[in-house]
Amino acid sequence: MQQHQRGFAMNLGIPIYEGVNLLDVAGPLEMFYWAGQDNSDLQSTLISEDGHAVTSINGVRFEAQASFAQMPALDIVWVPGGDPAALQTIMNNPDSPYLQYLRQVAAKAKWVCSVCEGALLLARAGLLDNHEATTHWYFTECLQQFPRIKVDITHPRFVVSQNASGNRLTGGGISAGLDEALKLISLLFDDERAKDVQVTTQYFPKPPVMGVIPKTPKCPIKWDELT
Repeated sequence: MQQHQRGFAMNLGIPIYEGVNLLDVAGPLEMFYWAGQDNSDLQSTLISEDGHAVTSINGVRFEAQASFAQMPALDIVWVPGGDPAALQTIMNNPDSPYLQYLRQVAAKAKWVCSVCEGALLLARAGLLDNHEATTHWYFTECLQQFPRIKVDITHPRFVVSQNASGNRLTGGGISAGLDEALKLISLLFDDERAKDVQVTTQYFPKPPVMGVIPKTPKCPIKWDELT
């Protein structure tokens, strides 16, 4: 795959919404910041529908940097997960401004990415059709309700899928966005750039516990039948 040519800045947008998961946004944003710091060839922007602040699922209110109208095109789109109630609201209206914006920017984007339940928003927008994908383990059954998506049920940290309809990168739950962001940096630039970011952020995880992902439950989100 052809990587990014130096000297041309790429615009990476993170469309945020009320109830978004904070780490889905802030963790990858930190990685992307350091990836573009020395060369200024990756610029990340937080985008909300009206350009105003949003409140995350855990109650942190933070500012957007642009509105959908101000960022009509993106090179990379990164879709975060969030409160299931917020997802359900968006997904119950297939013509919602959020889903329309995803379709708009995905049309010319080099990479369309999601982390956690953000994959459900991409799926509802029709942007994961004929692709392999993953999501947060708890919502795997939700993603399986989209028959044109091949869902990886082994719960990988991320899945890369490329075909004639474009490049897709989907991540598992919440913390997987850190690994996924490093993978995207490798895809856009090279492994050395990703390693530099890993060292800068001292991302060498050694968790004090090692749990086991349980069986995926029935999908807790309801939306109108697909059309």
